[in-house]
Amino acid sequence: MAAGTEHTQHLRIREAQLDLGGDPYTSAPAEDFEGKLLEAQQQLELLQRQREHLERQKCEMDDLNRRKEEFISSQIEISERLSTSVTSIDRELFELRQELEDLEQTRQSFAAHLARIEKVEPEGWQRESLSVELDRALGLLEQADEEFESACAHFAGGRTRGIFGNPASGPSQRSGASFSSNFSAGLAYNLPIIVIGAAALVVFLLK
Repeated sequence: MAAGTEHTQHLRIREAQLDLGGDPYTSAPAEDFEGKLLEAQQQLELLQRQREHLERQKCEMDDLNRRKEEFISSQIEISERLSTSVTSIDRELFELRQELEDLEQTRQSFAAHLARIEKVEPEGWQRESLSVELDRALGLLEQADEEFESACAHFAGGRTRGIFGNPASGPSQRSGASFSSNFSAGLAYNLPIIVIGAAALVVFLLK
């Protein structure tokens, strides 16, 4: 009888021990669920930050692409304008240089004619050579007139046409005519020289 009672007590002690040891196993699933839930929340927050970062990068890239397209469009437009302007400037400079060269040559020619005309002194002509000297002097005036009319025609459409005055009829038409016909066609600007020469001639003849 005593042996049966002892066996029964050993069984109860074992059951009590089993009951005490079961609490850690029943709380473990709850703690594991909370840990997984926290981890999932952290992952969601990480994904949210990554999504926001990607959206910012996309916005920045879209803005860069827009600015790039604006640059390319402006680059093409300004390049065309500059290219056209450079071509126009080159052409203008070429024409200006050519006109300057022509003006320099014209100036030298005019200066030479002026020097020759100013050297003519009718007062010093001798009676026996009067005809020859007069023909030579009138020839100088005719050459100067031809040069002047030719220059007016050459520069008529240029920027410097105003420096030659305003010829009334443009270049005179010559076909081997005498100096009198050339004078009527456009030699009015030489009238003072001719008048002075004629007056000197009259004085000489009256001596």
